[in-house]
Amino acid sequence: MSPSPHHSAANTAPAATTAPAVDHEVLAVVLQVADAALHVLLWQHDRGPAAGSWALPGGPLMVDETLGQSVARQLAQKVDVRHLAHLEQLETRSDLDRDPRDRVLATAYLGLVPADERSILPADTRWHEVNALPDMAFDHASITSSGVRRLRAKLSYTNLGFALAPAVFTASELQTVYQAALGHEVSATNLKRILLRREQIAATGERTSPGRSGGRPAAEYRFRTRHIEVTDQFAVLRPPEPPRTLSG
Repeated sequence: MSPSPHHSAANTAPAATTAPAVDHEVLAVVLQVADAALHVLLWQHDRGPAAGSWALPGGPLMVDETLGQSVARQLAQKVDVRHLAHLEQLETRSDLDRDPRDRVLATAYLGLVPADERSILPADTRWHEVNALPDMAFDHASITSSGVRRLRAKLSYTNLGFALAPAVFTASELQTVYQAALGHEVSATNLKRILLRREQIAATGERTSPGRSGGRPAAEYRFRTRHIEVTDQFAVLRPPEPPRTLSG
C-alpha cells in the first residue's frame, strides 16, 4: 500500500511535551571595594528552606517585563540603582536541583558600584567580603564566584576599573581598588604605567592636599570614559608567579 499523500515528517514527529513552563528568576552579583577588600551585596532569608542563609538580590521574572527590567526592579528594593556604574548579564543556571522547592531557571547579572558610593541598605541586607562568605542559599555562592571571575577577567583587557574606582583617584587609591578586585598584589607604579599606555586613565592636572594622604601632594587621575571598552584584548593581569624552589 502506498503512503498517503498527506503523510509527512511532521506527522511522525514526537508529540510536544505538555509539561508546564518552569519558573524563571533574576539574580544580581553586585560588587564593591570597601576597606581594601572586594564585597558582595547579600540579603538574609527569614523563612522557607533557606531561612537564616544569605542570598543574592533577586526574584521572579514577571510576565510583562524583560530580564533587564526585572533586575532593575529587584535591585531597587535593596540598593539605589543610580549608584551602579556598570551592569551586564553574567550567566543562566538551569540545574534541575538548584532550588529544592521547584524547578527554577536563574539568569544572573553582574553589577559594580564605585568605592566611594555609600547606600542606605534595608535591615536584612549587608555587604560581605567575597573571601569570607556566610552560609549561602542554593547555588548563590557559586554564582558569586562566577561574578568575581568575570570581573577579574575583564579587568585584564578592558577599562572596567572605572566602575569600581572613585571618579577621581591617586595611583595609590587605584592600586587599592585593583588589588582588592584582582585578589593579588599590584604595583601602583606598574598599574599606572599600564593604564596610561592603554589610554584608560588620564591625569586631571590636580594634586591632593597634603593632609589627605599624610605626605606630599599626589597627582590625581580619572578614567577617560565611564562605559566599558576593550583596550587590550591580548593583555592579562595575572597573579604573581609562586617562588621557585631550588633542587639539588
